[in-house]
Amino acid sequence: MKRKALGKGLDALLGNSATVTPSIPGRQSELRKVPVSAIRPNRVQPRKNFDPERLSELSQSIKEHGIAQPPVVSYDAISNTYELIAGERRWQASKLAGLTHIEVVVRTPKSDKERLSLALIENLQRDNLNAIETAVAYKKLMTDYGITQSSLAQELGKSKAAVSNTLRLLELPDEMQKAVQFEQLAEGHARALLMVQDGVERNKLFKLALDSHLSVRAVEALAKQIETGRRIPEAGEKKPSHKPMKSADIKEIEKKLEHTLGTRVEIRTRKDEKSGRLVIHFYSLNDFDHILKIIKK
Repeated sequence: MKRKALGKGLDALLGNSATVTPSIPGRQSELRKVPVSAIRPNRVQPRKNFDPERLSELSQSIKEHGIAQPPVVSYDAISNTYELIAGERRWQASKLAGLTHIEVVVRTPKSDKERLSLALIENLQRDNLNAIETAVAYKKLMTDYGITQSSLAQELGKSKAAVSNTLRLLELPDEMQKAVQFEQLAEGHARALLMVQDGVERNKLFKLALDSHLSVRAVEALAKQIETGRRIPEAGEKKPSHKPMKSADIKEIEKKLEHTLGTRVEIRTRKDEKSGRLVIHFYSLNDFDHILKIIKK
């Protein structure tokens, strides 16, 4: 049976160190039931934020059905504790559910490089990382462990452009990155914001997207307009009026009609002033009857 491209790619990417050392002779991993209190978080966990509502939902599911797939940990004989490699959300939910012991898969990674890769593989395969967390994990693999962007793209089975675009999200200000992390904006929104070079205009578009709950397409369209020279109005700033100026003759006719009818009158002409609309305002049924009587005379 062929291995998944992602796992195979990272094995090649990380070299021999990516081969897990058996925790028991002849076995690659070991299933153990261990105290929840003996488990500690992963030092290089890519995921930093856990949605409380989803964590509560998972906790309730674990209470009713147990853990579908055990977390992956490594054992530290000196402290007699287990460090998470992957599955921190399941561990947190288990604590929330009041479990005292859970089953875990014990592995023995040789380095933090391998530990991070295992956590990254787990989360990428489960689609649990948001775009910013993925970008941070990519950057850590590149900067801390000397992996090139091209190698990372090739071994993850992604295009170099895809990896590059994900890494570019880290160029956004912290406030915008956090909006993606906490699901206030989608990855598509963030990519559209990157289209805007001017920091002031980008920030205004960001605020508008949040406040008005704009779709990704709407933000992309506005970003393109900004790059062609259009400016987003400041909050409270009135949009410029594009109504055509009325001629003195039209204004004079409006005044005469208002005097005759005793109410507000608007003449709205087209550009050639040869056609248009006559708008007569009334503010009660009595006003309406009065205006009709004058017109019928």
